[in-house]
Formats: sequence, structure tokens, C-alpha cells
Amino acid sequence: MPTSERFVPLDIALLSTGGTIEKTYDPLEGVLRNDVSVLDVLLSELRLEGVRLHRRAVLNMDSMDMTPEDHELIVEAAREASNAYAGVIIVHGTDRLAATGEAIAAAYDPPVPIVLTGAMTPWILRTSDAKQNLTEALTAVQLLSQGVYVCMHNRVIAFPGVVKDCRNLRFVRNSDLQHEEV
Repeated sequence: MPTSERFVPLDIALLSTGGTIEKTYDPLEGVLRNDVSVLDVLLSELRLEGVRLHRRAVLNMDSMDMTPEDHELIVEAAREASNAYAGVIIVHGTDRLAATGEAIAAAYDPPVPIVLTGAMTPWILRTSDAKQNLTEALTAVQLLSQGVYVCMHNRVIAFPGVVKDCRNLRFVRNSDLQHEEV
């Protein structure tokens, strides 16, 4: 095959911030917590042909504990990554994922797709949605145009205007949630 026709993998940044997707079980205390990242183990279970992931741990915490300064730190990490890579995936806790997505969308117009994802249950649990959501985010970041999105549960929604529907454990447009509550 001539050099000009060779497949060149996409360089994708994967920023991790902790959240439910990365929680592990502490048997001594009987609790789930963000002590160590499980993303390398999760990623090792996937066939990642066509992409080169560039991992960066930005934070490792439950998103409920995030401050405005933490959101700003993620915004800056996303800005840097979006200027260096063909796409950005941010693994994030679902409780504050929408706040971070809104902050990124308000801060600047990214030149590449930025996809936020997470899990409603930790990867360590058999019933977790983590692998599905991360796999979908890896596909979405390769197909979407520039902008900021959430990708979970077979849905992709562009920011701004995304909220977590806590009753149904999914992300929706703010207008959809208001319509359902009427």
C-alpha cells in the first residue's frame, strides 16, 4: 500500500476526573470511593484500533465534591487538549457532569469535539454502564463535529442546555426534562 493511503490513527485526549465510573470498593470500610483509577483496566478490555489515547488525570474525586475551581481546572485542561489532539473525552462524575459541560461550552468554542461521559454505577460492579458509555464516547469523538457533548446510554446531546434527569438516570436537554415534569 502506498504511504499516502496508509491509515493514520487519531490522537485522542482522555482526561479523567474521577466520578462513579472510577470508584473502587474498600472492603475494610465497606464503601465505594475514588482511590485509584480503573480506566486502564477498563480500556485494556477494549479493541482500540484507529485511535491513540493520551491519558491525563486532571482530578480523582466524586463530582459532588467539586468546586467552581475544580470545574475551571477541567475547562483549562480541555482547552489545552483540544488544541493538541483530534478530539477530547472527559471521564466525569455524573452529578456535576452537566456543570462542567456548560462551563466548557461557555468558556470557548473548541476546535474539535469534546465528549463528556461517565457511569451511573461504578465499573467495578457487574451491572455497570461504564464500558458501554466509554465505548460510545470513543466512537462519538471520532464522528462528531467540533463542540461540547455528553455521550451516555446510546445518546449524544450537545451543550448548552444539558441536565441530569435524576429520576430516570440519564442526561436530557433541559427543555425535555421540564416538559416531562409538567
